Amino acid sequence: MRPISRPFLLALLLALAPARAADIVVDVKRSGDVFSIEAHAEFPGGVARTWEVLTDYDRYAEFIPELTQSRIISRKGREVQVDQKGQTRVLFLNYPLDVRLAVSEQPYERVSSRAVAGSFREMRNAYVLEAREGRVLLRYTGRLVPDFYVPPIFGTLVLRRTVESMFEALVEEMERRNASEKK
Repeated sequence: MRPISRPFLLALLLALAPARAADIVVDVKRSGDVFSIEAHAEFPGGVARTWEVLTDYDRYAEFIPELTQSRIISRKGREVQVDQKGQTRVLFLNYPLDVRLAVSEQPYERVSSRAVAGSFREMRNAYVLEAREGRVLLRYTGRLVPDFYVPPIFGTLVLRRTVESMFEALVEEMERRNASEKK
C-alpha cells in the first residue's frame, strides 16, 4: 500500500472542510484583565436582512451554540434590554456567560451594547454594518473585563475560539437569511 502524499491529504482535508462564503477575521488582545476584540466579515447580502438577524436577540440561542438563552427583557424605542446566558467549555474549564445588556440601535448602521449586570465587570460591544455592492461588511469591536479568573495565555485562546465561534454562527445565519431572500 502506498503512503498518502501530503499535497493529496491537504487537498482532501480542504475538500471536506465546510464551505464558508464569508472571510471572517477575529483578533483578541489582552492587557491585564482587559480583553480587546476586533472582528469583521464580508459576505453577500443586503443591509436590511442582515440588520434583521443582528437585532433578532430572542432567536440568538437558536443559531449561536454558546448561548442557551437570549431574550428581550424590555424595549423602549431603540433602547433594548437583553438577558443572555450560556457557557463555553475547553477541556475541564467552564467559562460562564450570564449578562444583561443595555442595547442601543441605530437602524441599519450600528448596534452598541454594554453590560449592566452579570458575569462581567465591564463589557462593551459594537456592531457596524456597511453596505457594499451586493455585499455587507460587518465589523465588531468589544472590550471585556470578566468578573471571574481567566488564565493568562490559555484564557486568551479560549476567548478567541469562543468569539470566532459566536461571530461565525451570527454571520452564517446572516448569509443563510440573505440567500433565502433571493429565492
